[in-house]
Amino acid sequence: MNEYDVEHVHGIHVVHDGPRQALPLLLIHGSGASGGSWSPMVPALAGHHHVLRVDLPGCGQSPPAASYDVPEQAVHVAAHLDRLGLGPVTVVGHSSGGYVATALAEQRPDLVRSIALISTGPSSDALLPQPLVLRVLLGPPFGPLLWSRRSDAMIRKRIGATAARPVDVPDDVVAEMRGTTYRTFRTVLRRNTEYIAERSVPERLAALDVPVLALFGAADPRWEPSSVHQYDAVPNARVEQLPGVGHLPMLEAPEATSKLLLDFAASPDFSVSAAQP
Repeated sequence: MNEYDVEHVHGIHVVHDGPRQALPLLLIHGSGASGGSWSPMVPALAGHHHVLRVDLPGCGQSPPAASYDVPEQAVHVAAHLDRLGLGPVTVVGHSSGGYVATALAEQRPDLVRSIALISTGPSSDALLPQPLVLRVLLGPPFGPLLWSRRSDAMIRKRIGATAARPVDVPDDVVAEMRGTTYRTFRTVLRRNTEYIAERSVPERLAALDVPVLALFGAADPRWEPSSVHQYDAVPNARVEQLPGVGHLPMLEAPEATSKLLLDFAASPDFSVSAAQP
């Protein structure tokens, strides 16, 4: 990778992989993560697409922002796509990154060709009780103190708590997660909750004319796995589940997840009847 492959514009850090002339595939990470979380899938995706991995404001190598509202984060992403002259693109969001992807389509439908949502909770009622390690690390009174003293092992344990199988977390992902402050992370979580409380993701997508892939791990410990079928109500939606996979398909099952994304991105215009598994 050379400096041509990395940009820092409009408050977001962006890494480019694959040929620039290929169809663009925009990857948006989940809360407190970074573009590096997609690393295991990049080789497969970049063989067919111009892959853009963003660090949302306050995460990874992107600086903090004045607002972490989901629509405002989508504004940052749209500004970068405009600068590059890219669009429409296939947008892929993991977890809350799916909210930013949805907000981008709401604001700028001209920039979005199709949307793939991976482990994106559809509504507040689908949230499961969180693992103990997450409740301790993220909530008062111990959260703020522990956050500043996190070791690499603690960060890996926190990430692994949402997986259904052992995962190999890249060192650069751990390092980039260390840069996200406790205050930023808690604010992002609140803004995400507000976004889906105002209107569920399936409701928002149903109002848009865009093909959708909703992919869940069948053993997701963060969101009720069966809640993926809330997306059945979205016209032009395809729903998929990966057996034995938790909340992190890109780390737990990168090959299977990449294949589903490549198939979807290659043929976004499908009928609902043909898309259902």
